[in-house]
Amino acid sequence: MIDKKSLSERDICTKFITPAVEKSGWNTHTQLLEEVSFTDGKIYVRGKLTARGNKKRADYILYYKPNIPIAIIEAKDNKHSVRAGIQQALDYAQILDIPCVFSSNGDGFLFHDRTATDGNIETEIGIDDFPTPEQLWEKYKKYKGISTPTAEKISSQDYYFDGTSRKPRYYQQIAVNRTVEAIANGQNRIILVMATGTGKTYTAFQIIHRLWKSGAKKRILFLADRNALIDQTRRGDFKHFKDKMTVVKHRMIDKSYEIYLALYQGLSGTDEDANVYKQFSPNFFDLIVIDECHRGSAKEDSSWREILSYFKNATHIGLTATPKETKETSNTEYFGDPIYTYSLKQGIDDGFLAPYRVVRIGLNVDAEGWRPDRGKTDKEGNAIEDRIYNRKDFDRNLVIEERTELVAKKLTEFLKGYDRFAKTIVFCVDIDHAERMRTALAKQNADLVADNYKYIMQITGDNDEGKRELDNFINPEEKYPVIATTSELMTTGVDAQTCKVIVLDANINSMTKFKQIIGRGTRINEEFGKLFFTILDFRNATDLFADKDFDGDPIRVKPVSQEEDLSLVVIEEEENTIKVLDEATGEEIVFEKAKIRYPDGSKLNGNWVAREPDAKREKIYVNGVDVSVLVSREMYFDQHGKPITTSLKDHTKEIIKEKFGSLDAFLNKWNATDRKEAIITELQEQGVMVEALYESVDKQVDLFDLICHVAFDQPPMTRKERANNVRKRNYFTKYSEQAKKVLEALLDKYADEGISNIESIEVLRVNPFDEFGSPTEIIHEFGNKEKYLQAVKELEKELYKVAE
Repeated sequence: MIDKKSLSERDICTKFITPAVEKSGWNTHTQLLEEVSFTDGKIYVRGKLTARGNKKRADYILYYKPNIPIAIIEAKDNKHSVRAGIQQALDYAQILDIPCVFSSNGDGFLFHDRTATDGNIETEIGIDDFPTPEQLWEKYKKYKGISTPTAEKISSQDYYFDGTSRKPRYYQQIAVNRTVEAIANGQNRIILVMATGTGKTYTAFQIIHRLWKSGAKKRILFLADRNALIDQTRRGDFKHFKDKMTVVKHRMIDKSYEIYLALYQGLSGTDEDANVYKQFSPNFFDLIVIDECHRGSAKEDSSWREILSYFKNATHIGLTATPKETKETSNTEYFGDPIYTYSLKQGIDDGFLAPYRVVRIGLNVDAEGWRPDRGKTDKEGNAIEDRIYNRKDFDRNLVIEERTELVAKKLTEFLKGYDRFAKTIVFCVDIDHAERMRTALAKQNADLVADNYKYIMQITGDNDEGKRELDNFINPEEKYPVIATTSELMTTGVDAQTCKVIVLDANINSMTKFKQIIGRGTRINEEFGKLFFTILDFRNATDLFADKDFDGDPIRVKPVSQEEDLSLVVIEEEENTIKVLDEATGEEIVFEKAKIRYPDGSKLNGNWVAREPDAKREKIYVNGVDVSVLVSREMYFDQHGKPITTSLKDHTKEIIKEKFGSLDAFLNKWNATDRKEAIITELQEQGVMVEALYESVDKQVDLFDLICHVAFDQPPMTRKERANNVRKRNYFTKYSEQAKKVLEALLDKYADEGISNIESIEVLRVNPFDEFGSPTEIIHEFGNKEKYLQAVKELEKELYKVAE
């Protein structure tokens, strides 16, 4: 007779839970996955080093078909009750959008039915009574509102599998399933909001493939607004459509294909003959997917919106990282509320997106403003209007050469201390600013520019040479260009996997634009060492991180009519002017309110007209201005992604005291934990910036002392002091001479590097331990591995004896 109480959790799974599920008809190869990790673990930045947090892991996920999860089981050992795992399972079920939730200790199951409406939401069932796949599929259909055979056929259509190990991440799976199920239930306007870098195109491919294969949608149009996005899509995820797919080019239409990729600009135009989309009948397409839908299709009077209106009987799916909700544009007005949102914060917390460091650099002229001295003239010798110029004016109305040079100098200093070949995007006010910034950076980096002039490139809409280098900039395999100066061209649609530095030297008032710019750095590429990125902010643009809308739902604002060519992208808005970028030509155009009043003379009538080219605002160029750095500091963010406004010490004290109510509680935890590295990880997950705290106190202070000092006001001891105290006690006398030398070396290692570096046996492979022999030989001096580890544990107790 097996004593269940003596079995581990894994033994309970192997001997009782898995056989019970298998007995109910579940295929253990295709329907039952054990120990499923569904996140990658948040990345924590420690100076230049990074570490991964824990992955979220479910004990079991049950699938009706691959990528269609319908149940989750959380297992516990038999010392726990059958109910012990239910809360964790419910948490995971909510994240994974799973309706059937189970907890088990091997005696039976507690079943939480998220579809229940009759009060029987939780019931206990015997170990031999686990539901069959068909029973739980019925629950799933109820949960999803799938009520007809046709809807069931579409919803159960297989995903595309390419024969590799690639499969959708959990949030992609949810986005695909919810979209397909909504369409199966008759919904025809859908929007998916997924942060930049989370694989919107792959998600779109799986949606299209399942709908196409099920026969629900036979002819499909994928719309984008840039050639780069179309080419990237065709060569990437959509390549599996092979000869069923075509790209609409040169306004030529071939109606024999099933999947069409097209630019808005390639289908629409300014006259009747140019509207190529009208060569198709209004009912030709069953499905239209609109990439970056916050741009071309968000405004209801757009010429691009006409394409969607023409194919109004098709199902329309919008994809965006930043749904646009302003007085002029609205995605939700057209598509409705997002069917699924996966935010930047979620992506970073899950470890699928790169976290960011923010360094704010404040310049004296930005903080205090600049007023010209009496008689001050510009570079042309013209008098300068006497007023205070501020951050909004710089590089837009007034150019201070020294300011541009100082920004270039500070960026260069940062790269010299970090990595001079870290891919960097500098966002400037306009094309002129990007051009001047390229020159200033070239002067600061003359050595590398002499080796290869492409070290720094201006990549803007008007610069053909720069635009040709865009593909090389975003290609991880290409070394050059390293630094790109830009204004608008690189804000969206640029898949810069290895971009490690983003420089903000532009005034950013739009949350949509800010999110898109930050998105240029969020992709992870572990192969090329890209796990985080740094934002250098010269304009306080990162104040937008504190805005509740940064990672929140878009606020819906009823749109108003505005007559302008909506193929133009709004760069900047003021009370009576709007500056836009014509991405086709790279030209910046200023629209201004027409100076026409209503008959009663009461107000402007709201029409917009393009300012004449010769009426463009002239810039003033000055030099000889004293520009200096007032302050340069790193910003810190809490576990919710919001800037920390209190001091770092106060913020840390609050978190630690919440976790450990007293000094005794902390001491007990510290002494009971075998590996102190686990406490570091745990504190980081709670939002403590351990490395930053070291720098603010004293790098030679141990983590133990750091916490005791910051949270409990204890006087700290340095690591060296703790190590010397151990030596004074003649603690090593019970060991052999060789073992003493090893422990002495471990003490030195602790004094230099801290506790976590002596806890791993791997330390025995490095200097000076390799002088004592191999790790096996060193361990033999202590008797065996267990005795060596015990000696290290005793050494740790001696180190912290004074504080006990």
